[in-house]
Amino acid sequence: MATPNDEFSLYDLRVEVVTNRGRMLCHERIGDHFEVRGGRISFPAGQEFPLYALAALLPLLPAKQRDTHPNDWMTTDADIACPDVHCGAVFRISRTGRRTFHHGEESGEPLPDRP
Repeated sequence: MATPNDEFSLYDLRVEVVTNRGRMLCHERIGDHFEVRGGRISFPAGQEFPLYALAALLPLLPAKQRDTHPNDWMTTDADIACPDVHCGAVFRISRTGRRTFHHGEESGEPLPDRP
């Protein structure tokens, strides 16, 4: 059950291929992208995204969704190189908005009692 005291917010993200520093071996194209809203990823209809690049980007996304210290590299650094050392693709993770969630709607575990 949603209550005001179980609210939390996450950033929406856009992950986009922004530049090419060499040869794009994973068949990305500049402008290819996907979006993250809460725990869901959406791709534009008919667009593909390279599996190994996606696997490398996924661990960064939950941290990018959360508030971080202004000096933390997770706040300041947005460009991520393709994990294939021979591929020149660069991906940018951008915070595009915020949305509010309720713990009771996102987790099967109850919040602990708080004083």
